[in-house]
Amino acid sequence: MPHYEYRCSSNGCTVEVSHGMNEHLDTWGELAGLTGHDLGDTSANAPIERIMSAPIPQTRSGGGQDFQGCAGACPCMPDA
Repeated sequence: MPHYEYRCSSNGCTVEVSHGMNEHLDTWGELAGLTGHDLGDTSANAPIERIMSAPIPQTRSGGGQDFQGCAGACPCMPDA
Protein backbone atom coordinates (compact mmCIF):
# COMPACT_ATOMS: atom_id res chain seq x y z
CA MET A 1 0.00 0.00 0.00
CA PRO A 2 1.22 3.51 -0.75
CA HIS A 3 2.28 5.89 2.02
CA TYR A 4 0.87 9.41 2.17
CA GLU A 5 1.50 12.46 4.34
CA TYR A 6 -1.38 14.61 5.49
CA ARG A 7 -1.20 18.01 7.20
CA CYS A 8 -3.82 19.52 9.46
CA SER A 9 -3.63 23.31 9.39
CA SER A 10 -5.78 23.54 12.55
CA ASN A 11 -3.17 21.86 14.77
CA GLY A 12 -0.03 21.98 12.59
CA CYS A 13 0.45 18.19 12.69
CA THR A 14 1.79 16.22 9.75
CA VAL A 15 1.01 12.50 9.85
CA GLU A 16 2.15 9.66 7.58
CA VAL A 17 -0.38 6.95 6.81
CA SER A 18 -0.66 3.97 4.51
CA HIS A 19 -3.93 3.40 2.64
CA GLY A 20 -5.27 2.26 -0.71
CA MET A 21 -4.92 4.50 -3.73
CA ASN A 22 -8.69 4.88 -4.11
CA GLU A 23 -9.19 5.93 -0.46
CA HIS A 24 -9.41 9.65 0.28
CA LEU A 25 -9.16 11.30 3.70
CA ASP A 26 -10.72 14.71 4.27
CA THR A 27 -10.80 15.36 8.02
CA TRP A 28 -8.60 15.14 11.10
CA GLY A 29 -11.08 12.65 12.58
CA GLU A 30 -10.68 10.28 9.62
CA LEU A 31 -6.89 10.55 9.79
CA ALA A 32 -6.79 10.13 13.57
CA GLY A 33 -9.07 7.09 13.37
CA LEU A 34 -6.92 5.42 10.72
CA THR A 35 -3.61 6.10 12.47
CA GLY A 36 -4.67 5.81 16.12
CA HIS A 37 -3.75 9.45 16.88
CA ASP A 38 -5.63 11.22 19.64
CA LEU A 39 -7.91 14.00 18.39
CA GLY A 40 -6.61 16.25 21.16
CA ASP A 41 -8.24 19.69 21.10
CA THR A 42 -8.69 19.55 17.32
CA SER A 43 -12.19 19.14 15.91
CA ALA A 44 -12.80 15.81 14.17
CA ASN A 45 -14.19 17.88 11.27
CA ALA A 46 -11.00 19.94 10.82
CA PRO A 47 -9.90 19.69 7.17
CA ILE A 48 -6.62 18.02 6.22
CA GLU A 49 -4.63 18.17 3.01
CA ARG A 50 -2.46 15.53 1.41
CA ILE A 51 1.11 16.68 0.97
CA MET A 52 2.84 15.78 -2.27
CA SER A 53 6.25 14.37 -1.38
CA ALA A 54 9.07 13.25 -3.62
CA PRO A 55 9.39 9.46 -3.82
CA ILE A 56 12.26 7.84 -1.94
CA PRO A 57 14.42 5.54 -4.09
CA GLN A 58 14.22 1.91 -3.05
CA THR A 59 16.78 -0.84 -3.52
CA ARG A 60 16.21 -3.33 -6.29
CA SER A 61 14.70 -6.67 -5.44
CA GLY A 62 16.72 -9.83 -5.75
CA GLY A 63 19.69 -9.19 -3.53
CA GLY A 64 21.80 -6.59 -1.86
CA GLN A 65 22.60 -4.57 -4.96
CA ASP A 66 22.50 -0.81 -4.50
CA PHE A 67 19.87 1.23 -6.28
CA GLN A 68 21.19 2.31 -9.67
CA GLY A 69 18.78 5.16 -10.39
CA CYS A 70 15.85 5.48 -12.76
CA ALA A 71 17.98 6.51 -15.77
CA GLY A 72 17.45 9.47 -18.01
CA ALA A 73 17.28 12.88 -16.38
CA CYS A 74 15.80 11.61 -13.12
CA PRO A 75 17.42 13.38 -10.11
CA CYS A 76 17.96 10.05 -8.35
CA MET A 77 20.38 8.89 -11.07
CA PRO A 78 23.83 8.50 -9.48
CA ASP A 79 26.68 10.65 -10.77
CA ALA A 80 28.86 8.94 -13.37
